[in-house]
Amino acid sequence: MAKHKLSVSKACGCMSLSKAAYYKQGVDWQKRDAPVIKALNTIVEQHGRWGFWKCYRRIRLDGYFWNHKRVYRVYRAMGLNLKRRTKKRVPVRKRQGMEVPNIPNMIWSLDFMNDALYSGRRFRTLNVLDEGVREALNIVVDTSLPAARLVRVMEEIKEWRGLPMAIRCDNGPELTSGSFVDWCTEHNIEILYIQPGKPAQNAYIERFNRTFREEVLDAYLFENLEQAQTIANDWIKDYNERRPHESLGGLPPSMFRKMVMSEGSTLQLST
Repeated sequence: MAKHKLSVSKACGCMSLSKAAYYKQGVDWQKRDAPVIKALNTIVEQHGRWGFWKCYRRIRLDGYFWNHKRVYRVYRAMGLNLKRRTKKRVPVRKRQGMEVPNIPNMIWSLDFMNDALYSGRRFRTLNVLDEGVREALNIVVDTSLPAARLVRVMEEIKEWRGLPMAIRCDNGPELTSGSFVDWCTEHNIEILYIQPGKPAQNAYIERFNRTFREEVLDAYLFENLEQAQTIANDWIKDYNERRPHESLGGLPPSMFRKMVMSEGSTLQLST
């Protein structure tokens, strides 16, 4: 209107805007709907996981009789229809002392590692170690290793190895999931969670991970997951049966385990 010296009617026609909309005064919805906003905030502060209809029914029970369309409009304007993510706080963990048992199946260690195929596709590995005899029980390679898969791996190891008295691990989502915790509870296995940010409290598998990283993950370019799994399996066999371990008196883990089980040895392992 100012630039082309047009009337209100012509300017609104050019912009496909009705004259009623042009003359309509803006409304501050936050001021107009302040009581609705206050009621919704009161409910959401106490019950952050409630959806719209549960909030609306609570509002009606509290004596407010606003139309559900008005409440939903305010509900959406406040962004309450979006998924609300809250930070998951890790429970306080006790410091884990590195007590080394001298027999197998006392404490297992679990940890995850990450790497990539030659194509750039990312994958993960689940490493399982028997701390007492430093024996690698399994290395599973896949693009995704959720809690359900972790439980299946534990069941597979149980078939030929038995179960430990305890499992030492960090506070990753797979290891704090309900399915894994329930499985451990069902089998009377204690979970030794390390303190957040303290990987030294899981030092045995951290040292194992370093060796696996240097001798496998950093040493090969993997074309696919099957190739990575095959190389990992071959490496486990060599690690357990041929590779001398300094803390085991220069013996491979499998040989040390057989000696301990046959002689009832009470060798004190070095840390």
